[in-house]
Amino acid sequence: MWIPVARLPPRLRLSASAAAGRFCILGSAAATRKHLPARNRSGLSDCSPQLLPETDFRNPPKKASRSSLDFKRYVTDRRLAETLAQIVCGKPNRPPHLLLECNPGPGILTEALLEAGAKVVALESDKTFIPHLESLGKKLDGKLRVIHCDFFRIDPRSGGAIKPPAMSSEELFKNLGIEEVPWTAGIPLKVFGMFPSRGEKRALWKLAYDLYSCTSIYKFGRIEINMFIGEKEFQKLMADPRNPKLYHVLSVIWQIACEIKVLHMEPWSSFDVYTRSGRLENTKRKEVLELLQQKLYLVQMTPRQNLFANSLTPMNYNIFFHLLKHCFGRRTATVIDHLRSLTPLDARDVLMQIGKEEDEKVVNMYPQDFKRLFETIECSEDCAYKWLYDETLEDM
Repeated sequence: MWIPVARLPPRLRLSASAAAGRFCILGSAAATRKHLPARNRSGLSDCSPQLLPETDFRNPPKKASRSSLDFKRYVTDRRLAETLAQIVCGKPNRPPHLLLECNPGPGILTEALLEAGAKVVALESDKTFIPHLESLGKKLDGKLRVIHCDFFRIDPRSGGAIKPPAMSSEELFKNLGIEEVPWTAGIPLKVFGMFPSRGEKRALWKLAYDLYSCTSIYKFGRIEINMFIGEKEFQKLMADPRNPKLYHVLSVIWQIACEIKVLHMEPWSSFDVYTRSGRLENTKRKEVLELLQQKLYLVQMTPRQNLFANSLTPMNYNIFFHLLKHCFGRRTATVIDHLRSLTPLDARDVLMQIGKEEDEKVVNMYPQDFKRLFETIECSEDCAYKWLYDETLEDM
């Protein structure tokens, strides 16, 4: 559903009311995420609409208790550790990258990374392992730095004071002596670890917001993520129109943002599993038994140097996210039906400009097709107000 906006006065540029619902009309650079003012009663910033809810990656799952699902995976096999270290560090005699290792635990993989020539900073969220890691660092003449920090809780959006193991990226990077570099420069550092066993999707959403807005760790440049991810989420991450049932918003967002490579595949059973109460052995928990039958994929996600080369920017990325959520909300519908609810521009003309037919379906559009669709609308000179936003879709 859309409304004509040609004669709206400037003061109504970002919001208009209609009997059927409330709308926001968005200009070509209507939103920014770096300096958001207070939100009004309708849940929208006075100048910057919040197009996606943050609860995707902030709220814990409600279907099971935290204690029953709170476990971590660690590399405890020396041979596997050496294999992974060689994969991540690359060829010998190459200048080493600074490597942030997430939750190294017993440090077996940490030792292998150091022996392979990496400069390692261990970000450990569990205080139990910190004394051992610190003693390991002393044996290695200070080559290892240990910080009580949870990588997946850097710059939390819950508000309030930040307490360890949560940490601000500004504090962390300042302590490490890391400075910001231009987006078009090289890779300033690498991150290596595993996505949370029961929070992979939330972690992917948080990193996606940070990447597209160039905030948090991505404020410092094109940081490369090397992470183990579960088989199911991996299949969704890599899906495209050839796998329509698995194809979804995150597939598009990450494939557009990064060059994604599969570096290694390892059975879930190759890793030791620990809970707060200790190691899980011969577990009968249904959810763990199901996971043990799956594989973990080590994926390398390198942000594309040309991600912001055209009209997609850290100022308007959230409109792009909204377009994707709107389209995949009715994935079997045609793209033209969605465009009529999203923009006052001529939907047929927009599709013609990107070489698509009127009957093109959402699930038949490849990630780069969605980017071209967004950029075509953003670059259009036909209308000053290019986007319509229905509040009822905010929590879709």
